[in-house]
Amino acid sequence: MFDELIVKPIFNALMLLYSIIPGGDFGVAIILFTIFIRILIYPLVRKQLHQTKLMRKMQPEIAKIKKEAKGNKQLEATMQMELYKRHGISPFQSIFILLIQLPIFIGLYHVIQIIVLHRNEVAKFAYAPLEQLEPIKKIIENPENFNHTMLGFIDLTKTAFSNGTVNIVLLVLALISAVTQYIMSKQTMPTTGTPKRFREIMKEAAEGKQSDPADMSAAMMRNMVKIMPIMMFFIMVNLPGALALYYTVSNLVATAQQHYLLNKDTEEMEEIAEEVIEKEEARTKRQATAKKRAGAAKEGNITRIKAKG
Repeated sequence: MFDELIVKPIFNALMLLYSIIPGGDFGVAIILFTIFIRILIYPLVRKQLHQTKLMRKMQPEIAKIKKEAKGNKQLEATMQMELYKRHGISPFQSIFILLIQLPIFIGLYHVIQIIVLHRNEVAKFAYAPLEQLEPIKKIIENPENFNHTMLGFIDLTKTAFSNGTVNIVLLVLALISAVTQYIMSKQTMPTTGTPKRFREIMKEAAEGKQSDPADMSAAMMRNMVKIMPIMMFFIMVNLPGALALYYTVSNLVATAQQHYLLNKDTEEMEEIAEEVIEKEEARTKRQATAKKRAGAAKEGNITRIKAKG
């Protein structure tokens, strides 16, 4: 099922791109494929970043909720979720985008495995129309005709450290993937004034003070922003170059998309955020007015009853 729904479409998309690139370049095919995927999920990314902007706008409201809850963490969490629901905010939007990309990454890994270990099975995975293309025909007839390099000299089936040698290009790719991972995370970090450090929170806990889960969560997130790039670097140097190339290009495009949407498109997102907030304020005012009218009507009824008596 996974092969039919994920692996074969990715394999054929890459083979199609490979066949139309003059001279056949697997690296260029991966770059084009990655850009296409990022364009495809652009509407989801746009929606996610709109929500990031809204989350930032909600910080004063969250501060008010903390004050109103007076240390009741369960009440605070409930009120925050109600706030998010009213404004149409889904804190799990970014996870959804990750879940979309994860099968692509795994599928691409399987495609690399086919190219490296089972190149004689190209006909098994290729769709019938693609088998008629001349470059694909040549690979089916002789699997060694497949050019698994980028620019003719970067072997994308190898890792940064393989056979006792160091591939500088793949090492640089892994480094770029780590740096862009850090930039991407920093771009979408919520702005919460002057946050407490993890060390400060632990010190307060040692003194017997009750720690705020929101402060703890924010501190852990900041630490993850620093740790994740290091983890990704070591993961990328141990994966085939094709995967490192895909991840690096994906990060570069994502960083550019986020920069555009969070900075160049700020006015539009501010307008959307303001519109949502204004609607909520108007709704609150209507509710308050209705309560006043109901109270006035009740008082009028009581006055009339007294007058009759």
